[in-house]
Amino acid sequence: MLREKVDQAIEILKEKNIDMWLTFLRESEASYDPCLNLILGTNITWQSAFIITRNEGTIAIVGSLDYERVRLTGLYDDIRKYVGSFREEFMKVLYRINPNKIAINTSINDYMSDGLTHGMYELLMEYTAGTEFQKRFISSEEIISALRGRKTKTEIERIKSAIQVTENIYAEVSDFMQPGKREIDVANFILERVRDLGLETAWEEISCPAVFTGPDTAGAHADPTERVIQKGHVLNIDFGVKKDEYCSDIQRTWYFLRDDEASAPDAVMRGFNTIIESVQLAKEAIRPGKLGWEIDKIARDYIVSKGYPEYPHALGHQVGRSTHDGAGLLGPTWERYGNVPYLPIEVGQVYTIEPRLPIDGYGVATVEEMIVVTEEGCEWLSHPQKEIFLI
Repeated sequence: MLREKVDQAIEILKEKNIDMWLTFLRESEASYDPCLNLILGTNITWQSAFIITRNEGTIAIVGSLDYERVRLTGLYDDIRKYVGSFREEFMKVLYRINPNKIAINTSINDYMSDGLTHGMYELLMEYTAGTEFQKRFISSEEIISALRGRKTKTEIERIKSAIQVTENIYAEVSDFMQPGKREIDVANFILERVRDLGLETAWEEISCPAVFTGPDTAGAHADPTERVIQKGHVLNIDFGVKKDEYCSDIQRTWYFLRDDEASAPDAVMRGFNTIIESVQLAKEAIRPGKLGWEIDKIARDYIVSKGYPEYPHALGHQVGRSTHDGAGLLGPTWERYGNVPYLPIEVGQVYTIEPRLPIDGYGVATVEEMIVVTEEGCEWLSHPQKEIFLI
């Protein structure tokens, strides 16, 4: 899979007309550049450069004791080791290739492209002081956004596998939940199943799964609490697993019937159906070349037209090795999102679609589905929830 991504990176450099992509770091176990798991797959200790070029192959400059582990990856054609000075080998490479554009991992907009620490940036400036190279540095966000977003077949299969596990656990938790259980009980049941399978959660366990029951819940991204499930509650769970280094991220909604109810109340069904309809509208609108904010606006406007408030977040994010993966976003044009809602949707990107709305007196209705962008539009990766789950 790493070979696929490195080869893909070379093609992206050619497409973007960028001569060199430089990942410069040290002590990666403590200070990890997010792109390293796409281009190396191991840790390094001393100052190191991983260089992918448009026409000159791949080059690594590493401390002597890191040489063997980098060699064993088979990803770098030219591996240069040093003992005393990184600068000497590094400058030799720059002068030999003489790149016009050198992409480095700094970005205002995309945190996945912002792995170069300030200290390492200062070292880079010190090493290249007095040369023309300082004028040639650009952000690598175009490269990393494309590399993370354009999933290979191998990556898609791994994501599908993580989704299948998640959906299986959701089926099991439906049998476990009942009035009188606490949010934390539900979360612990799910975590026990994840551990039984030898897997890990898609994000930190303290809030994965997130479980919200009834009105006045803590809201998205909060941790499960001692709050007790009661009849008449709407409950939703946000959960995913990481399997073979790739993540899933899915949300589901349940309703707990009161003693005199055979179905959910009209208010609950109206809210839930509005969510399902908005997800479908967004899914039908997704196609390559559309901008993320355009898709968000379709779902957002539909929910507001039904009398509900705007959801306070983006409609959907990319998923891959991380739960929030890649720059492109199905989001509103709010300042907090920078330029990422303006990026065009591309084939191979995997997105969530996850609107939400409050149902007064009952709780929050939300689903979160996962799709992959195709040449013609997009396809479901998850099996979409169409009916509210009744308990």
